[in-house]
Amino acid sequence: MKRSDRPLAPHWTEVAFRLLPFADAASADLPLGQLLRLSLFQVTVGMATVLLNGTLNRVMVVELGTPTWLVALLIAVPLLVAPFRALIGHKSDTHRSVLGWRRVPYIWFGTLMQFGGLAIMPFALLLLGTPDRFEIGLVAAIAAFLLTGTGFHVTQTAGLALATDLAPESKRPRAVALLYVMLLVGMMFAAFVIGGVLMDYSATKLVQVIQGCAVLTIVLNVIALWKQEARNTKVTAPDRETPVFSDLWQAFVRDGRNARLLTAIGIGAMGFAMQDALLEPYGGEILGLSVGATTGLTGAWALGSLVGFTVSGRCLARGWDPLRLSGAGIVIGINAFLLVLFAGPFASPAMLYCGALGIGLGLGLFSVGTLIEAMTIAKSETAGLALGAWGAVQATCAGIGIAIGGLLRDLVAALVQSGDAPATMATRASGYATVYMLEIALLLAGLAAIGPLVGSRRNRPVDEVGPHGQPFGLREFPT
Repeated sequence: MKRSDRPLAPHWTEVAFRLLPFADAASADLPLGQLLRLSLFQVTVGMATVLLNGTLNRVMVVELGTPTWLVALLIAVPLLVAPFRALIGHKSDTHRSVLGWRRVPYIWFGTLMQFGGLAIMPFALLLLGTPDRFEIGLVAAIAAFLLTGTGFHVTQTAGLALATDLAPESKRPRAVALLYVMLLVGMMFAAFVIGGVLMDYSATKLVQVIQGCAVLTIVLNVIALWKQEARNTKVTAPDRETPVFSDLWQAFVRDGRNARLLTAIGIGAMGFAMQDALLEPYGGEILGLSVGATTGLTGAWALGSLVGFTVSGRCLARGWDPLRLSGAGIVIGINAFLLVLFAGPFASPAMLYCGALGIGLGLGLFSVGTLIEAMTIAKSETAGLALGAWGAVQATCAGIGIAIGGLLRDLVAALVQSGDAPATMATRASGYATVYMLEIALLLAGLAAIGPLVGSRRNRPVDEVGPHGQPFGLREFPT
């Protein structure tokens, strides 16, 4: 055989990317390269999530001395926008445009909101640390968090919808699943890179990191969006018929099983989320970890979520009941919070990192299992409504949980600390410990709520685990 006739070996980068979970989502209509380029918007969403939920809350609490309850409320602000994801998706579906684009305007304006929020955020945080400029800093911080959160919710919702438009019907669930995998990959890389840069913390470095992320958001999202959506004026015609949400909602909530499932989702989401604003400050204040080391906790959480997502895919493909999978995630989460709780008394950073990894793993299993169950119980005409309700309940309860966690931590700390300046380690950790024990109790309640829903639907055949015989059908998976 001539040398030129031999088949060319695939490039090592292509081989590496094909090792990703759900890399088989590529098709002739949507090649893997184009799909991975589109997934760059998920990388920017992950980067913003790491900044808001990880690095910035630790810096505000430990370095800037901002009250934990106020930090928790600021972090909860973006999550309160999440319930409107279904409305955002509906607006992008029915968008009127003379250019023939439905998704591009929403992704672009969401990107601009992300950029604007991140651009003003470092200066807002520095003003928070100045007593005579605290009120101005607070208003600017609320605006920065709201802009950033709204921006990545709009970008992510329209971006996932664009992926479903581009992928063939049989590949849509796995295409969107691959995008979520890239979100977790982006969170891991962002956590480790930001943590490494801020290992020696200074206000100047903080400004450089946040504004660098703002510029990178614009660059990556423009690359992701370039020539992805074809112009189609018929799709954006103003006379398109759209379903009435009120009729679909009445049909959905009429089933009591759906209401119980949403209750279990809300309890579990709140139980997992209350630590979001406390994990890194806990590592910094109680274990004395640096800014870079505590940012690594978010990376460990993201790695656990990625592992949980991959394990969920394999288990559901083998016919596991999604609610049993969710229950397993709750059990793992309970044990993970026990590790975090005892990391302080044992002064063990290793236990804290293992706990963060376990929290991510448990949350991944719980979230995927409940989402697949929501899809299973929904009829074809109410699938979008079920997914929207799932995302709204999870995000709203997570935001409430984050706010309650910060308030409870400060309240307990104020009650138990004496007037003496040098408080003991146990006294300073009491507020955190109270929140972690409450989270364990909530997860136990969530496990009790899921139990009656399992019923007799066990060991389902592989071809019944999801639409089109696929184990996933992720259309509206939120951050």
